Amino acid sequence: MEHNSERKTDKNLNSDYWDTQYKNSQTGWDMGTVSPPLKEYIDQLKDKNCSILIPGCGNTYEAEYLLEQGFTNITVIDFAPTLVDVLKEKFKGNKHIRIVLSDFFEHQGQYDLVLEQTFFCALNPELREKYCSKMHALLAPGGKLAGLFFNKEFEKEGPPFGGSKSEYEKLFSSRFELSVLETCHNSHPKRADSELFFVFKKK
Repeated sequence: MEHNSERKTDKNLNSDYWDTQYKNSQTGWDMGTVSPPLKEYIDQLKDKNCSILIPGCGNTYEAEYLLEQGFTNITVIDFAPTLVDVLKEKFKGNKHIRIVLSDFFEHQGQYDLVLEQTFFCALNPELREKYCSKMHALLAPGGKLAGLFFNKEFEKEGPPFGGSKSEYEKLFSSRFELSVLETCHNSHPKRADSELFFVFKKK
């Protein structure tokens, strides 16, 4: 398996790159529905007023599901203008969701929960330490980062970029209590046997 330092890309994964993907409907990562593991996790959340952030949100079926379940304090971020315009129209008039066009690393706020769904794997691996630090900063005391990581490497140049359980343990353990980090048994069929479900609590 490649080491993290070797998993680089020559692509400029900026807002123009991702905006082009949406303009051209090149969204192969989009499953068209809420991720089953995240749906199950959301179903056991009791505080419907907790502040929830979904970065690199894409078409954000998770936010849609949260709203359907009565959650009232959701923020989604993406830096693809075409996508954000679509989301603003889709959720127009809904006071329970805030849609932000921004670079995640410049975002300010405090959240009880951050949901990770295909954002981490879309970032250049050189940004993973920065991701970890920023997530820690955005979480309120005792806040949680929960979601899915790929537990595989990809033959083609990313995105997506893969990784392993041991790599994630090393990356996150200094800032988070790794409450759950295990093989995901209820992945979407397209991602069967390739995901880890995790819940990390801010130290």
